[in-house]
Amino acid sequence: MSANQISGLPKNESLFRQMVTKYLPYWPLFVVFLIIGAALAFTYLRYATPKYEATATLLVKDEKKGYDDSKFVESLNMISTKKIIENEIEVLQSRTLMDSVVRKLHLYAPITQEGKVRPRPVYKESPVFIEAANPDSIKNVKKVFIKINSSFTSVTLNNNLTYAVNEWVYTPYGILKFIPNPTVFVDNNNDKPYYFSLLSPKETVENILRVLKVSASNKLSSVIDLSYRDAVPKRAEDILNYLIQEYRNAAIIEKNNLATNTLAFIDERLNLVGRDLDNIQQNIQSYKAGSNAVDISTQGQLYLQNVSANDQKMSDLNMQAAVLDQLDKTVNSEKGGIILPSTLGVNDPALVLLITNLNNAQSEYDKLRRTVAENNPMLISVTDQIKRIKGDIIDNIKSQKNSIQAAKEKLASTNNQYNAVLTTIPQKERQLLEISRNQNIQNGIYQFLLQKREETKLSLAAIISDSRIVNYAEAGTDPVSPNKIIIYLAALAFAFGVPVVFITLKEGFNKKVLFRDEITALTSMQIIGEVFFEKTKDAFVIESGKKSIISEQIRKIRAALPFLGISEKNKKILITSSISGEGKSFIAANLAAGISLTGQKVILLDFDLHNPGLSRALEKTEEPGVSDYLKGEKEPEEVIRRVNGYDNLFFIPAGNLPDNPSELVVSEKTKELIQYVENIFDVVVIDSPPVFLATDAFILSNYSSATLYVVRHKYTPKQLLKRIDDTCKINPLKNAAIIFNGVKSRGFFKNNYEYGYGYGNDYVYTYNRPKQKNK
Repeated sequence: MSANQISGLPKNESLFRQMVTKYLPYWPLFVVFLIIGAALAFTYLRYATPKYEATATLLVKDEKKGYDDSKFVESLNMISTKKIIENEIEVLQSRTLMDSVVRKLHLYAPITQEGKVRPRPVYKESPVFIEAANPDSIKNVKKVFIKINSSFTSVTLNNNLTYAVNEWVYTPYGILKFIPNPTVFVDNNNDKPYYFSLLSPKETVENILRVLKVSASNKLSSVIDLSYRDAVPKRAEDILNYLIQEYRNAAIIEKNNLATNTLAFIDERLNLVGRDLDNIQQNIQSYKAGSNAVDISTQGQLYLQNVSANDQKMSDLNMQAAVLDQLDKTVNSEKGGIILPSTLGVNDPALVLLITNLNNAQSEYDKLRRTVAENNPMLISVTDQIKRIKGDIIDNIKSQKNSIQAAKEKLASTNNQYNAVLTTIPQKERQLLEISRNQNIQNGIYQFLLQKREETKLSLAAIISDSRIVNYAEAGTDPVSPNKIIIYLAALAFAFGVPVVFITLKEGFNKKVLFRDEITALTSMQIIGEVFFEKTKDAFVIESGKKSIISEQIRKIRAALPFLGISEKNKKILITSSISGEGKSFIAANLAAGISLTGQKVILLDFDLHNPGLSRALEKTEEPGVSDYLKGEKEPEEVIRRVNGYDNLFFIPAGNLPDNPSELVVSEKTKELIQYVENIFDVVVIDSPPVFLATDAFILSNYSSATLYVVRHKYTPKQLLKRIDDTCKINPLKNAAIIFNGVKSRGFFKNNYEYGYGYGNDYVYTYNRPKQKNK
């Protein structure tokens, strides 16, 4: 039968019941820490600086998620670039943009006002603003008190350094300018003075970026949400608004650079073609003046008609070849930057797409280079993409050049056939026609470039931002930090967490046996009963007609003895323990007394010849006893004593302590003594030495019907309890069961006996004890 069945305890209980069982006895500790946590939370909320959150919304043109310009705007804006919202989020969080914001708002020099409870950061409410000539060279300072005179003409630092306002002045902290704020009334008698701090812009940028949050509104939109928390709502709004403005300005500057580079390329080509046209014009003029070639013969008119179509084709091919040459030169150039627009005389759709991809990749590369390091994987990926696209463009150009060259050769062959017809045409007239033909080609190229230049200038004048502000930054009226609910919840967690950790560590790292479930986990012996701790000098706590917690527990153990096989034939009970001091003698005496109250004649033997605690408790240490019989000096009738107050209880003391107690116990006289008392008495209770201090218990167990092994709460080491099963494999204890003795209360109350029952599978008894002597 299991220990739970013997004890009458349910096998399972709820987790809530386990927690209540474990921690409820310590409720005053929880109350104390609850008061401390509430006090800490109140103090923190009283002195913490409240922070307000400002939010803004930005709509970005994303090529995958919509937001297209109108057709008219798109026709004007030929230099537009598509954006990816994930990249724009990184740009908004870049140090470059935030550094511009910090410098424009002078955030590296915050001003604060002293307060009775906590300092109050000021921003636009400051009587003076501070600007540094070179913010990167200022010295970090935590606190410099500042006063401005009532006439707004000078400021005084730390009550000893005076400087003029609106002028660059040399201070111990760097070159600064103090700009008065006439909207703020200055009271120099105020007991709450102002002071400023100086931080490096780099440090300020890092501090702001740690708080700044930039994220996409959702996965399907191109809307970006920005939020920032600050002690001053207006400053939070300004930081977001200036950040958005810097972002939009950077995008416009990027487009301007692209348009400017394209315009410079077109101007360069116009200059080259213009010079060629001038040279051709001069050649025509010189040729006509020198050759008198004014009229063109009828045969020449026929030639022009036949060659006209081929000349136009040759002109187109030459123009394409020129554009391809310039493209090839630009692509192979080592310089960075953006090349010409994809619409500049390129008819091949594949090449147009490659040029567009190159422009987009180059634009993305320029953005990333401003925000990430050179060895960033994203930057390396874009660089590889640019190299790959350039290679594809070069291969395409080569392919088109070959095609153009083949077409030109074919046209040249056709023209050669026509030239054969011109053999009759005067040489001078033919040369004039060739010069005119070249003039037409160059003139077509020049007109084309003029058109593209006008389109580029129009695009440059019509450049607009690729983003739109949906909501300007606005801060809430209520602070978002510190959050009172979270702080008080944290205080509540502190109030419960610290005691829980303390109790868990205190009991978890204890090397002594504390709980019933520890006994069941460490040994296979069943638990037959528990006895609560009672501080008393009396050897017996169980008496006829007397009711108490301990006496009732002794009676329960008495009632459980039949489960161990104790009967009229098997009447010998051995009581032992691991070490001395576990209360085995107390259990032996009271169990024997309890059995005698049922009318059975009980004999109690003190076989602990090493340390006879039972004989001392009954004040029989001077009387002959077990040792005297084992030595043959006394007969059994001479050592048996009646216990006062108990009619059916008898006692044999340990007697005079021998030098060789274990050898006496091994003798045949031990068996004879036990058989003698067994024949006379109804129950025999034997108190033996601890099993880990002497071998007597294992010898006496052979003469016993059952063994009660006493384990004391908060006293028996767990390590010894682990060794019981291994020890019993070699020297078994007959019908062994455990009595959990000296169970003390947990927590702060002496009438709450929850120790020893564990927190798992055992029911917890709670008695309202009658008042007894407790120490």
